[in-house]
Amino acid sequence: MFDKILIANRGEIACRVIKTCKRLGIKTVAVYSEADADALHVEMADEAVLVGPPAPGESYLVIDRIVAACRDTGAQAVHPGYGFLSENAQFAEALDAAGIVFIGPGRKAIQAMGDKIESKKLADAAKVSTVPGYLGVIEGPEEAVKIADDIGYPVMIKASAGGGGKGMRVAWNAEEAAEGFRLAQNEARTSFGDDRVFLEKFVQEPRHIEIQVLADGHGNCIYLGERECSIQRRHQKVIEEAPSPFLDEETRSAMGEQAVALAKAVEYRSAGTVEFIVDADRNFYFLEMNTRLQVEHPVTELITGIDLVEQMIRVAAGDKLTIGQKDVQLNGWAFESRIYAEDPYRGFLPSTGRVTRFRPPAEENGVRIDTGVVEGSEISLYYDPMVAKLCAYGADREQAAECMVAALNGLELDGISHNVNFLAAVFAHPRFREGRLSTAFIDDEYADGFSGAPLDAKARRGLAAIAAMVHLRSQVRQHSISDQVPNYKPVDRSEWSITLDGEAVSAEVTAASDDFSVVVDGAATRVQSDWRPGTRLFRGTVDGEPMLVQIRPNGGGFLLTHGGADVAAVVRRPRAAELAALMPLKEPPDMSKFLLCPMPGLVVSIDVEPGQNVEPGMPLAVVEAMKMENVLRAEAAGVVAEVRAKPGDSLALDDVILSFE
Repeated sequence: MFDKILIANRGEIACRVIKTCKRLGIKTVAVYSEADADALHVEMADEAVLVGPPAPGESYLVIDRIVAACRDTGAQAVHPGYGFLSENAQFAEALDAAGIVFIGPGRKAIQAMGDKIESKKLADAAKVSTVPGYLGVIEGPEEAVKIADDIGYPVMIKASAGGGGKGMRVAWNAEEAAEGFRLAQNEARTSFGDDRVFLEKFVQEPRHIEIQVLADGHGNCIYLGERECSIQRRHQKVIEEAPSPFLDEETRSAMGEQAVALAKAVEYRSAGTVEFIVDADRNFYFLEMNTRLQVEHPVTELITGIDLVEQMIRVAAGDKLTIGQKDVQLNGWAFESRIYAEDPYRGFLPSTGRVTRFRPPAEENGVRIDTGVVEGSEISLYYDPMVAKLCAYGADREQAAECMVAALNGLELDGISHNVNFLAAVFAHPRFREGRLSTAFIDDEYADGFSGAPLDAKARRGLAAIAAMVHLRSQVRQHSISDQVPNYKPVDRSEWSITLDGEAVSAEVTAASDDFSVVVDGAATRVQSDWRPGTRLFRGTVDGEPMLVQIRPNGGGFLLTHGGADVAAVVRRPRAAELAALMPLKEPPDMSKFLLCPMPGLVVSIDVEPGQNVEPGMPLAVVEAMKMENVLRAEAAGVVAEVRAKPGDSLALDDVILSFE
């Protein structure tokens, strides 16, 4: 076994690997860029080495610097995590030449499976089901359109060296095929240094289901069940679960056996994942093989009890697998929610900034949290926007989902925009609860964007009652402050007006210690809680049912967050509510004549010039943020008056890019 391992990564995956190394008694070395000097993975490791400036291409992706860090610290092996150099055959070769063990598969497997074109040819030879498509390298947009016309729309355009949703586009016609080819090629060149792109038939209403494989260097290979990864946005996974609610034992076995056959065909060693598309009739087709640890590996660990990082380390050290296929048991159910720094209310645009508050739920009762972020951490535009992975385990799917909902309701995160409310809304969605999933779930159910989860009458009544309790208890606190106006005595009142998101309801409140009776518009509601002012989380019961609500001060009232919804609540005396209703509303300024930067990012191109006429849908500019290119299009016809930005400019949120006449 190794004495010291270097983790060639950052963020939550670096912290995840360090945890297992500590349990095994192995010393760890972190590498970091200048932007990550104060990062959690640097603090957790036994040693840390600076490898360059913030940009990954000048730090985490520089092979020579990683190898030098190994030599300088005496690290005997490198765990690459996922992303960065994890599937780079040149990196594995450089480590081998330096006498350092790569904790992952051999170069042959990385090269064979890292190229999506060659991997499909190998899968076909190994008798693994594949999606129809064109596997040759495409030279330009015109050829892409011709091939797409021959295959038949819709088609999927993919970067050969791609992953994580980058360099991937769906085209429904010739125009989209040409533009999608250009965008996919640009993203592939930027993210992977390889601009080769190929096309395949896009399977409509598919499920994305993957098989986890584990192999040693002695010819043993097993599969550890499947993960359902169909909840995706822009081809990037958002929620994963294990097992899949769709597969039967026969399909699971067939997919597992094909995954093992492919792994053996490339002499695979280590943990790896074979990804499939599965249609409504449970026909499955090979997508790709990821020759690394997957982001969503925790759900497999939770239902199998197998530490995949430990297995990778032991296999790299030359050990044989001590687990046979018959030893693999799938127990219970697990979900993973990816907490991203993005704004679901603004089209999921990336968010950057400092995390001012981060209080995840305790890791107990089925909850697991993998993160590289703490309060005070900076979410940078240089790296992936993931803040944490929140996992929940239960005896069955319903129990695991309830565990996840409670964990999301209790997760406190401020300072950046994030997708916690969106995740909670998905878990509450009837279609999701029924397991009727596809990779188009988010596009189908949130076609007009996300504006918060809907709340039924019972939930709104409960929040109104909680608002009344919180307000009255806050008043009691205020009235107990010393040195108040002499002879002033607060008047106890039972009648109140409660406004929820601008809608007023009347309420009568009767309080007795931690037990409140609130009659909201004639319906009696009982609230029991020991909540006190200054506490962020309300924990209690409403009509006997447990309820967890986040409470933030909000002007003269409170912002209540529960079940994926933010509800602004104000509690007033009836007369004060009458007067408040007469107050004029301040209208926001009209910015319709400006193109504003929708997220912090780098201007890639400006596609119009002053005086030019534009039509709805016409590309105006391309802005890159967190390694993804975003095309900004005209929403209406007009004439460009002034262009205020140029390619290469770094813009903040809502900076003006151009204006219209």
